Amino acid sequence: MHKTNGNTSYSHIIKYTGLFGGVQLLTILLGIVRNKLVAMLLGPSGMGLVSLFNSTTKMLSDATGLGIQTSGVRNISDAYQNGDKQQLAHTVMLIRSWSFITAIVGMTLCVVLSPCLDSWTFSWGKHTLHFVLLSPIVALTTITGGEMAILKGTRQLKAMASVSVMHVLLALVISVPLYFYLGETGIVPSLVLMAATLMVLTIAYSWRLFPMRLSFAKSFVTEGMGMVRLGIGFVAAAFVISFAEFVVRAFLNNNGSLEILGLYNAGYMLISVYGGMLFAAMETDYFPSLSALIHDNRSFNVLVNKQMEVSLLFVSPLIILLIVFLPFIVPLLFSGNFMEMVPMAQIMACSLYLRAAKLPIAYIPLAKGNSLLFLLMESLFAAGYIAFSIVGYRQWGLLGAGIAFSVAAVVDFTIQSVCMNRKYGFVFSSRVIKTMAIQLPLGFVAYVLTISISKWWVLYPLGILLAAVSAYCSLQSLKKKTRLMAKIKEKFSR
Repeated sequence: MHKTNGNTSYSHIIKYTGLFGGVQLLTILLGIVRNKLVAMLLGPSGMGLVSLFNSTTKMLSDATGLGIQTSGVRNISDAYQNGDKQQLAHTVMLIRSWSFITAIVGMTLCVVLSPCLDSWTFSWGKHTLHFVLLSPIVALTTITGGEMAILKGTRQLKAMASVSVMHVLLALVISVPLYFYLGETGIVPSLVLMAATLMVLTIAYSWRLFPMRLSFAKSFVTEGMGMVRLGIGFVAAAFVISFAEFVVRAFLNNNGSLEILGLYNAGYMLISVYGGMLFAAMETDYFPSLSALIHDNRSFNVLVNKQMEVSLLFVSPLIILLIVFLPFIVPLLFSGNFMEMVPMAQIMACSLYLRAAKLPIAYIPLAKGNSLLFLLMESLFAAGYIAFSIVGYRQWGLLGAGIAFSVAAVVDFTIQSVCMNRKYGFVFSSRVIKTMAIQLPLGFVAYVLTISISKWWVLYPLGILLAAVSAYCSLQSLKKKTRLMAKIKEKFSR
């Protein structure tokens, strides 16, 4: 079995940040085609409907999954690191059995609550049957989460990368014809088929490693309660965030319109997906590596700071380009009907700096197994996100919703930093502070330029210049810490 001795090095972090960043870039390119076609076929109102269905099923899946997909990674990672093949196989069977049970419960609950979900989500029409038909998604998502935990815990990084790319490709093949021929009527079958596709792709890899075995013996169920107790805090936290997203979207739908919701969701999705391109490595490689260092506080602190620093160095130049070029990107990804959300998305993009710095910290209680602290942190963010979004939208419309998103990120980062320092003694390294002191002002200048310069032939060159300065600073910093530039020169010299 593999050990994690080198997992705290800059080279290791950069390698897997680059690997999954590249995978995410490829999936985004495929997603560009899909989003463009879907936006043209469904329009803002159809995209809003997709958003409501997705957020509702995700909320139910998070609520009934019992955190298996998170606590399971820790259990499997422990057995994998120790080289205990028998315990590893036993843990895999334990996770699969509990995933199957929670999948059935989640699907049943979705059917039972369908009338309530309809009344909570929509102020028009009858959508109870839609939620009944969407109930298999809850089960499929839960099973996929359990199998993905197996792949993460055993570090099957290439398999996860392949699943990600193939799923986006197949989602394009599945959804576009359905939307073309059926319009909004094709939304429900499209979502179900895409969830089923992801599950099939995932189990194709995980079952090859560990053949399918389940057990529902009383002793086996009792044994899994330890994992479930740990996961309860995680699932409650995930549910809180899903519930917050659900509340904000329901508020926009009922106090604005389905078109407003579609515009908001397009901007939210764009910023989330863009950030996900570089943050994907944290969940797949960083979290298991961090979990392996829970008894070594010094190495633990070092790894958190290194991950934070590398994330900021990678993401900073791209955030500037995103902020400046959003007026060009939005029609390319969606259509001209979505231009109204550009100012909102630009201020949202500023929050990516804080997300890059916050996520490595946010994983600390997860790695330590402190699910209650993680729940508290996520609950505070969710409460702020809801409150700020309601006030912001009522005061300034969509732009206010974007401001609220970034304000919530600032508050969340501040609370996380103080809390992790008090609880676990985490402190920012001088390198992280220096990186933030250089990169954040460049992003602020880029945003100021977008609201003060309307001529694109002036704005775009200035934006490129700022991004180049940011990239130069990042490369110089990485050059000092790794053999990155030497390796690049070696490849070009061959």
